[in-house]
Amino acid sequence: MDRQTLFTQVQTALDQQPITDLHTHCYTPKFGASPNAGGLLLWGVDELVTYHYLVAEVYRIVPDTVLPYEKFWAMPKQAQADHIWKHCFVERSPISEAGRGVLTTLAKLGLDPNEKDLSGYRKWFAQQDPDKYVDKVMELAHVDQITMTNEVFDDHERGMWLKDKNVGVDSRFKAVLRIDKLLRAWPEACAKLTEWGYDARPDFSGDTEANVRRFLEDWIDRMDAIYVAMSLPPEFRFPDPENEAGNRFIRNCLMPVLRDRKLPWAMMIGSRNRVQVNPELRDAGDMVGKSEVLSVVNLCREFRQNKFLVTMLSRENQHELCVAARKFGNMMLFGCWWFLNNPSIIEEMTRMRLELLGTSFVPQHSDARILDQLIYKWDHTRKILAKVLTDKYYDVAEIGYNVTPEQIKRDVALLLRENFRDFLKR
Repeated sequence: MDRQTLFTQVQTALDQQPITDLHTHCYTPKFGASPNAGGLLLWGVDELVTYHYLVAEVYRIVPDTVLPYEKFWAMPKQAQADHIWKHCFVERSPISEAGRGVLTTLAKLGLDPNEKDLSGYRKWFAQQDPDKYVDKVMELAHVDQITMTNEVFDDHERGMWLKDKNVGVDSRFKAVLRIDKLLRAWPEACAKLTEWGYDARPDFSGDTEANVRRFLEDWIDRMDAIYVAMSLPPEFRFPDPENEAGNRFIRNCLMPVLRDRKLPWAMMIGSRNRVQVNPELRDAGDMVGKSEVLSVVNLCREFRQNKFLVTMLSRENQHELCVAARKFGNMMLFGCWWFLNNPSIIEEMTRMRLELLGTSFVPQHSDARILDQLIYKWDHTRKILAKVLTDKYYDVAEIGYNVTPEQIKRDVALLLRENFRDFLKR
């Protein structure tokens, strides 16, 4: 079989395969689709252009000595977007991945990406019905299900869940219970739990463990969560000789609940908090740090009845993490997260994972915070997968192995949908 024929078959399979996006920060329209009014579903051109990737990028061009951070954050959203559009899209070519992503999204929506101002785009988005627009975006991205990230320790979001038990009910979306503070800020989390009726104490005295387990169970049930997630710093260790409370939380609370519910713990490890780097950039101020893979190994080995979805932020961690995944069937490696979401790095990581793991991983998740980002994240991912998979199939075809369209379709389904769904069912 010649390479072009093989490429066409791979591309066809990728174009036809619906995707289950296992990690986003998008919400059902019931959470509100007007951000200025406290809605959590972010969408539209001003949200796209003011995304924190592009905020960081514009401050490379117009530094804070020219436009102080406090002045930028005091500007209306449209003014922020106009500033970024001028400097990153008009006066310079938008060839960064964040800039290219906005162009891809606009073009796929049928809009001209060459406009010199945002007024025409704003008019078009203002005409869209948010609920129908979700369908439109999912159709263009060919995504059949969006996995939310639901921050129980965010008072605003938590209030929405308490006010309307059906706020997360939407066949297009699945909920995930996000609980970072239980490990990253235990004393603060204890105070919140006690306020909410779950008596918890920093020293784990009394019925703390039972109450923490009850809290987890209550919110898993309320959200009908399909997994529990945490974003963890590069310094995360298990076991941690300096954090016995964290060890007890994992061993005696989190792992038993997830084992009994047969739910995975999604661990996103390696983000260095903006407070340590540049807090004035807000969401754009975080940084990457090298993490310890051995802690994930320790978890997978000690808790063999538990399931772990794992991704790390540092490029330097990827080979060791991929090798670790070969040793444990209860670990599912997923995605090219955040600062790794660049085509050159995604291609490198995907080739390595295919070479070490075959098709037994999830190559990407969108991590979209803006609904529209689903369009470009998956368009760009399909292009990379088409290139990499064609090369891998061609390698075995040269040996004499028969690669069929049916096999390609099966493998693509595993990578983009079934590996994640099957992992949830185990």
